Amino acid sequence: MNTDKIYAEHIANEYSKKETTKVKQLKKLDAKAKNPANIFGYTFGIFSALVLGTGMCLAMGVIGSGVGALVAGIIIGIGGIVGCGVNYPIYKKLLEKGKNKYGSDILELAKEITDKE
Repeated sequence: MNTDKIYAEHIANEYSKKETTKVKQLKKLDAKAKNPANIFGYTFGIFSALVLGTGMCLAMGVIGSGVGALVAGIIIGIGGIVGCGVNYPIYKKLLEKGKNKYGSDILELAKEITDKE
């Protein structure tokens, strides 16, 4: 076994130009359709959970003390609960929008791939 030859082929493969296949194009289109909804869903969900946690800490007296902190904590916590509650419907709307935008291209490319085989 010639390891130098294998190593040289490996290095050459790294620098050779890669052809984009239809399957790779399909994966990229699928990611374009889904990524905005996923990014929004995760970001808004994390933010809402942090707001809810801050409200809970205020309400329980971990961060502040007194009636003012309790009231502020309840209000902030309710805001976090609302954010967590509306996150999924907003995610679904954004996902549907992305699928509608790229759906025809994805279906056309998928049909080309399946008809080819």
